[in-house]
Amino acid sequence: MSRDESALWRQVMDDVEPLPGGGDADDVPAPETGPEIHAPDVAGKKTKPPARPPRPMPAPALPPASPPEPPPGTAKEPELRHGEAPGLEKRTKTRMRRGQMDIEATLDLHGLTQAEAHRALGAFLHGSRSAGRLTVLVITGKGGGKDLGSGRGGPGSGVLRDAVPRWLNEGPNRRIIRGFSHAVPKDGGQGALYVLLKRLG
Repeated sequence: MSRDESALWRQVMDDVEPLPGGGDADDVPAPETGPEIHAPDVAGKKTKPPARPPRPMPAPALPPASPPEPPPGTAKEPELRHGEAPGLEKRTKTRMRRGQMDIEATLDLHGLTQAEAHRALGAFLHGSRSAGRLTVLVITGKGGGKDLGSGRGGPGSGVLRDAVPRWLNEGPNRRIIRGFSHAVPKDGGQGALYVLLKRLG
């Protein structure tokens, strides 16, 4: 303890009456004093600010998601041209060009507008395939006459003759067609098409 504390202790002990048979108050040992501990002087000292939490690391950038793969059977088919069909057997191609195929159904588009002819062609092709037919004939008209460009498949209209090959290459129709070619003169020549359909299944 400090000096002041020791003096205060002795003053208190002087006022204490000794017990019978006891010694003098002075004989009572003073409490042991340990090393003096002084509170640190913090006056004027700057306290350190609390440490900032570490800044979170940015999440790594994810690679762009790849587009989903198309379902099987939906890949774009190669374009078909008159008498040229990728994958078609040479013998079948030759017979188609020579008009030696057995025609199982015929569609005549004469007198129809482009919109009507387009719908009729799709329905005819899919209906024929559903019925198990493999070779059909589509009559478009030769064109080159006074009705050219009128949009109606009359005797002189070339609109449908040019449009039908494009329609045959459209997705829903192209997926069920093996090939097509101009007909021989007895079946309509340049104004008609042989169309070969894929088998069901």
